[in-house]
Order: sequence, then structure tokens, then C-alpha cells
Amino acid sequence: MRRYRKDEPLDDLEHWPFDNKASDYVIVQGDPVASGRIDYVSPDGTARLGVWRCTEGVFDCNELGDELQTILQGRLILTLEGQAPIECIPGESIFTRKGQRVRWDIRETVVKLFHTSNLDVRA
Repeated sequence: MRRYRKDEPLDDLEHWPFDNKASDYVIVQGDPVASGRIDYVSPDGTARLGVWRCTEGVFDCNELGDELQTILQGRLILTLEGQAPIECIPGESIFTRKGQRVRWDIRETVVKLFHTSNLDVRA
């Protein structure tokens, strides 16, 4: 069992560059820096669980799977293509679907817990 807390030390996060071609990242404003940790991967590789942190900035990306995300720290405005923006604060959970184009407008460094499923597995 693993417990996740908003004040958990994050010394073990690794740098996650914005270079995944499938995500098609586009930095819109600022110089956001992301880091994270994968804590679990399903035996078939189609699901994963972990922690992600990103500094202030704005970027667009494609969701690679269905993802439930709980904000632990920070503040952001999330806009799903074709929908109204929503402000996300600690304690709130967000669900995004595979293939959605999402704009992340991070106003204060964000830390989130995520569970992603329905990922494509490449041989």
C-alpha cells in the first residue's frame, strides 16, 4: 500500500521533458518544467499510477489515456478542447479522456496524483 499526501516530500521525482511525440506538446507561454514518478504499472502496461509536478507555464497536449487526476498542490486552469476553462485547486479531481486535446495553464506549481488507463502498448 502507498499513501499519498499533499505534503509528501518529492525529492525522488525525475525530470520529464516535454518531448513525447504522441502527446504533441506545444509550449504556449513561459518555460514549464515537469517531473514525476511512476509508482505502479499494470502487468499488461495499459495502466499506470504516479505523481507529477510542473512549474508555471502554459502548454497544450494530447491525453494518451483515460486519466483521473487529483490536485495535491498548486493552482491551474484546465481547458479541454471545445469546453469552458475550469480552475483546479488542491483536493479536486479531474477526469480526462484518451485523445482529448488539453490546455494546461499552470498558475502555481502543481503537484498531482494520477491514474491513467487505456494506454496503447507498443511492442
